[in-house]
Amino acid sequence: MERIPYLGQTILRWQVGASSFLALPEKGARLMNWNVTLGDGSVRDIIYWPEVSSLDNFHRIRGGNPILFPFAGRTYDRSEMNHWRADDSQRRPMPQHGFARQGDFRITRLDERGFSALLVPGDEAKAAYPYDYEFTVSYRFEPAGLYVEFELTNHGAAPIPWSAGHHFYFTLPWTSGLTRRDYVFEAPATKTLKHIESGRLVDGPRLAPRETLDNPALVDTIHTGLRGHAFAVTERGSGQRLRFNTGFTNTLARDAAIVTWTQDEKAPFYCIEPWMGPPNSPENKTGLHHVGPGQTQKFLVEITLE
Repeated sequence: MERIPYLGQTILRWQVGASSFLALPEKGARLMNWNVTLGDGSVRDIIYWPEVSSLDNFHRIRGGNPILFPFAGRTYDRSEMNHWRADDSQRRPMPQHGFARQGDFRITRLDERGFSALLVPGDEAKAAYPYDYEFTVSYRFEPAGLYVEFELTNHGAAPIPWSAGHHFYFTLPWTSGLTRRDYVFEAPATKTLKHIESGRLVDGPRLAPRETLDNPALVDTIHTGLRGHAFAVTERGSGQRLRFNTGFTNTLARDAAIVTWTQDEKAPFYCIEPWMGPPNSPENKTGLHHVGPGQTQKFLVEITLE
């Protein structure tokens, strides 16, 4: 592991086998880039990071893996966005995707294979989520993959709601000359949903179990009713694959979701996002998890390059 100056900050770099990982743990526990050196000496970006001239508004940069906590996506209270209503019936503010991606973290573990970082709640977090808790993001890096774990511990006397997620930006296409049509997304979903402006979830498009990433119906679609914990993106022709596995500790995966999204048809990235549940979980009561007093819950994602 080495420290590298970057646009006025110090980022960390890990070299594990052929894989290189860049992160700025103190800012949103953000993994910025994952790339692999191939046998011919060329470098392939797996997790996308754009060329930027400044880290101002770091959390708004479209790249890496923004952490979505305590709730992924948009939350509503009675059709008004950026609010939510807790179990105590009090209305509170809640930014889109929560506050962790723009929050400060303190490194609690740093070694040759990754890091753990603890959220340090600021004023925004305390106003939106006034609980006594610890939220930790942990990465472990492998020669051909990574593990990332969310851990939420409740130190208070009342249950804590959450439904967090990831916003992985993957470089696409992987190979020069290919297009999104050359990549297949495969997930064990039995249902798709869309999130409309009122905050409600409605039925989404009818999709096949295997869809190429040029299908516009995939954009901003929530895949749920999962029959298993594994899903994948495969490059046709070469057979190269990114395989995903998810897992939960001390809570059920019943309403787990995968969100597929990209900015537009020309964007150099495509987002495959494992979430603990669909958006607006506090109001829709779908995919909402509760950590009891003195308890800990975990959400794990494993990504492997095959």
